[in-house]
Amino acid sequence: MAEPGHAGPGPARPPVRPPVRPPLTARHARLTAAVLLALAAVVTSAVSLDVSLTAFTEGAEDVGNLIDRMLPARLDEPGRIVDLAVETLLIAVLGTVLATVLSVPLAFLAARNTGPGRLVRTGARGVITFCRAVPDLVFAVLLVRAMGIGVLPGVLALGLHSVGMLGKVFAEAIEDSDPGPREAARATGAGRLQELAAGVLPQVVPAWISLFVYRIDINLRTSVVLGFVGAGGIGFALQDALRGLVYDRALGIVVVILVIIAGMELLSIGLRRLLLTRPVAGRAAGATAPRDTVRVTAPWSRERIARFGSAALLAAVTVHGLFALEIDPREVFTSLDDIADMAGRMLPPDFTAVGGALTTALLETLAIGVVATAAGVVLSIPLGLLAAHPVAPHPLVYWGARATILGVRAIPELVLAIVFVAAIGLGPLAGAAALAVGSVGFLGKLVADAAEEIDPGPLEAVRAVGGGWWQRLSTAVVPQVVPSLVGSSLYLLDVNIRASTVLGIVGAGGVGFLLFEAVRTLNFAFAGGIVLLVFVVVIVVERCSGWLRRQVR
Repeated sequence: MAEPGHAGPGPARPPVRPPVRPPLTARHARLTAAVLLALAAVVTSAVSLDVSLTAFTEGAEDVGNLIDRMLPARLDEPGRIVDLAVETLLIAVLGTVLATVLSVPLAFLAARNTGPGRLVRTGARGVITFCRAVPDLVFAVLLVRAMGIGVLPGVLALGLHSVGMLGKVFAEAIEDSDPGPREAARATGAGRLQELAAGVLPQVVPAWISLFVYRIDINLRTSVVLGFVGAGGIGFALQDALRGLVYDRALGIVVVILVIIAGMELLSIGLRRLLLTRPVAGRAAGATAPRDTVRVTAPWSRERIARFGSAALLAAVTVHGLFALEIDPREVFTSLDDIADMAGRMLPPDFTAVGGALTTALLETLAIGVVATAAGVVLSIPLGLLAAHPVAPHPLVYWGARATILGVRAIPELVLAIVFVAAIGLGPLAGAAALAVGSVGFLGKLVADAAEEIDPGPLEAVRAVGGGWWQRLSTAVVPQVVPSLVGSSLYLLDVNIRASTVLGIVGAGGVGFLLFEAVRTLNFAFAGGIVLLVFVVVIVVERCSGWLRRQVR
């Protein structure tokens, strides 16, 4: 009789063992619950907005008619448009410089590994979150009312709002830094400031520079919208063309914006390649120098030359911008009383002006942000990975993906909302569609940048054993990109929630219409209530983002 598990004569087969699965830990359970909760939120939001393909297909003819009216692009008064474009670029640069100056100390105070205490960290994070919660257009409207029409309110609005992003990502870069160099500096008896300068700054500066350049092109698009409320730049000309239904002229202005952003993109790519290039061992350390030579200064490598050259160029552009735009920094201090008076009118906040309509509008805003973020993530991940050098299978694919991301990023969400309102009609679905498309330009670039910053070791190991493109992508690239992708996606969610408050000005749904009606009618207490509600929502998303980042790290 054959033994159990043995069908007859011959060598016995080894027993079949079930596949090995990782144990279900509390961390895995929490992540699974978070994913299921996110899916439920997306489905619920999509149902509440009545998302359907028929709404887009039925509006295809209207979009076609609108595009016909836009083509061919026309540029009237090219000299004036160029001057306004240069003004817009300078506003974006000055606003980003101001934000960086404010964000660096806030980031060190807000980071868990450098903040001096929990109370200080909480306060710094509160300031950063508040700047992110208040839409840039709201900052601009309030500052224009306090200081008058001009470019200075636009610079201040961009600077204050940009602190919300730069302060957050600067702090996250500090928290992700290697503690080893800092501990080594501490062991030599260095003071706290020396410890941070020698142990933390060299690690985070390359990422900060990349984020700075990226924030400039975000502010380029934002400064276009600020022109709608009299804060300077090319936005006034774009608003004039759109208000007059001269769409071919509007497209010509958008093309000018695209050219400027393309230049910033090329600059960003060049800087990233220089800063992410690792020096050859020995050569950078001066291995060819005579043995009795002691190098007491750092070598002038390409990276160091690029940093000093970029810093000198930025300083020159900043000084030129102050003179060209006739900005007197002292005006900020002389206007503090007017700014404080305008801010004081928003307190105490009023939530009763429109009754239950505020709750409905706020829920609609949340639904717009969730649906737009989910659609943006689905569209951005493949496009962003193909726009990264380590992943792109061919240079044509790389440049095609980069060009697509760049083209989408050049179009302000407000213009996209106008297009979708023309196609779908007034309502939140048009706003969700506009933000979903705009998210490709935002998240696609962040995914591409994260994929280019991965450790090349695992990628080379998979390639060495003969792994194909899919194996390299799934085993060496995606696992390293996931932590950054989670944080960027959640940050995109609060970006879209805030952006939806701006799109309401053109009838694209959400709480934005109520907010700008409150500002227009000088009901600042009600506007303060809306801003406070958005602030609470952003804080909740911020907490979820931090928790998920710690789980996937």
